[in-house]
Amino acid sequence: MKKIVTVAFAVVLLITTSLTNLFAKKEVMVGGAPMYPTKNIVENAVNSKDHTTLVAAVKAAGLVPTLQSDGPFTVFAPTNAAFEMLPKGTVEALLKPEAKSRLTGVLTYHVVAGNVDAKDLMKMIKKGNGKATLKTVQGGELTIMKKDKKLWIKDSKGTVAMVTIADVRQKNGVIHVIDKVLLP
Repeated sequence: MKKIVTVAFAVVLLITTSLTNLFAKKEVMVGGAPMYPTKNIVENAVNSKDHTTLVAAVKAAGLVPTLQSDGPFTVFAPTNAAFEMLPKGTVEALLKPEAKSRLTGVLTYHVVAGNVDAKDLMKMIKKGNGKATLKTVQGGELTIMKKDKKLWIKDSKGTVAMVTIADVRQKNGVIHVIDKVLLP
């Protein structure tokens, strides 16, 4: 009888551990690539074909070591299509070495310290009667809103970006994919 109880306990423990690992390590597909919660922001982003411009900008700004650090960070990650909506020549100008400080400012405006997932954002919006403000690493503010069951982010210039993929969990934070570039 003791052996049966021990075996049953071991089976339950094994199943529980397997289910926990399955759900805890569930990856989200972004830009045709799985984003693994066991990898950091940079390790995942380099595999997304939808974020090649963002990755190039992060490299040009010298932010790779920061985004590979422990964090945690919340990144609102614009897609290539979002960068293409900027006025012609903007991205090219930002990627020049002489524009590094401006590029750094734009990129860090997309980052919030801490691990702020969609559930946290929704709580903040509810507490703020429909809006919440987040302070970015750059020092500016973003306004978060909910409309039509979607999360929206408004920058200081009035541009409103929609979160197209929320809660892409990383080892050092979370990414929310957005459809516009935010500007300080």
